[in-house]
Amino acid sequence: MSVLNDMALNPSEKEVAEAEGLLAFIEESSTAFHAAAAVCARLDASGFTYLPEGDAWHMIPGGSYYTCRNGSSVIAWCIAENALEDTRGLHFQIAAAHSDSPTFRLKSSAVVEGAGGALCLDVEPYGGMIDYTWFDRPLGIAGRLLVRSGSRVESKLVKMEGPVALIPSLAVHLNRGVNDGFAPDRARDVRPVVTAGALDAHGLMGALAASAGVSAQDIVASDLYLVNVDAPRIWGAAREFVSAPRLDDLMCAYTALEGFLGASAPSSINVYALFDNEEVGSNTKQGAMSTLLKDTLQRIVTALDGDDEAYRRALSRSMLVSCDNAHAVHPNRPDKYDELNRCRVNGGIVIKEAANQHYCTDAFSRAIFTEVCERAGVPYQTFANRSDMAGGSTLGNLSNIQASMHGVDVGCAQWAMHATYETAGVRDVSLARRALEAFFAADVRIDGALAFEIA
Repeated sequence: MSVLNDMALNPSEKEVAEAEGLLAFIEESSTAFHAAAAVCARLDASGFTYLPEGDAWHMIPGGSYYTCRNGSSVIAWCIAENALEDTRGLHFQIAAAHSDSPTFRLKSSAVVEGAGGALCLDVEPYGGMIDYTWFDRPLGIAGRLLVRSGSRVESKLVKMEGPVALIPSLAVHLNRGVNDGFAPDRARDVRPVVTAGALDAHGLMGALAASAGVSAQDIVASDLYLVNVDAPRIWGAAREFVSAPRLDDLMCAYTALEGFLGASAPSSINVYALFDNEEVGSNTKQGAMSTLLKDTLQRIVTALDGDDEAYRRALSRSMLVSCDNAHAVHPNRPDKYDELNRCRVNGGIVIKEAANQHYCTDAFSRAIFTEVCERAGVPYQTFANRSDMAGGSTLGNLSNIQASMHGVDVGCAQWAMHATYETAGVRDVSLARRALEAFFAADVRIDGALAFEIA
């Protein structure tokens, strides 16, 4: 029987609806700043209390709270009603994803004169993208502006509506070897065109300011990025695929958030973390290697009348699920994948492992996560790189530098990771959400690295 006729493999209406929710989230999340704002808006709508890092924190069992750093990283948590009554002590169940994606950042002085009266943008790469996928695409500009407002300078999100730039390819007639291999010069070839003479530099800044509803002369500084404005979409004869910009890692950011909001902590403190700057190493004040997670967890314990000893004991009983997408086996290049440890689109959440510890999965953490999935009846897959190929890394082990606990790396299977337009499975949105919701709903009790139980 063909896949098209196998209704068990076709996405249900509910699964399609969940995938459409992901697409709406991606549309809102043009940059890490916009993704954090979209998450905060959902937390506000769910009744969470915002606790700025600069304020004193007060919280109670049964409460739900969140904090934000740099406008691009968010940590939210729910405290179980009986969290302080449990004689086994506090523990955290955490899922973490990242808000950023590979793109090109505009330099502070970005407008460059090109030939033929054109104005171009001087940009530099942020992360490790597939350069050629950015050519001949409609591009927008988005990010944040620091704007004077009376005696203050305030941060303001900006997104220029619609396509305003494009990186044109050189015609094949002028580059006959282009199909033999294309390695663009990022300082010359990757310069988006924004006008052929209708605007000058002041006009471009005026249009940017107008998009943010401010005056150009009030802009003090900016963090601006190129944005692929191609619409996310569900496609395929069986409507089984989802394609969009920034699937890595907004797909995990979204499904982890939905799982977090959909579960009730039985006795733990459930935590959702969204970190910026994973694509450039996480070594920033708001990245996974920063003190953000440690600071937040310590302050939670302190606000619940615990001390440093209570915090360290809580970490020993805690579990981190690091969520970042995985490489689905490519239909045309299966030779690039391990024969046994490969995953497929629409096959369920993927557990990732690496002997070099670039993924934090080990036997203990794998056992916990697979037990959670099996009890919930949620399918899962495994992934490991071919033994002769180096793999990537993600935020699990990096966050453990500051706040060490058991951790497992998982993600959704996708194609074309780090392209400007990526593809994953419609069903995997629902399957990942269900797996992460099951994790947050479980009561995972860890005894060092010797044993665990799930209530």
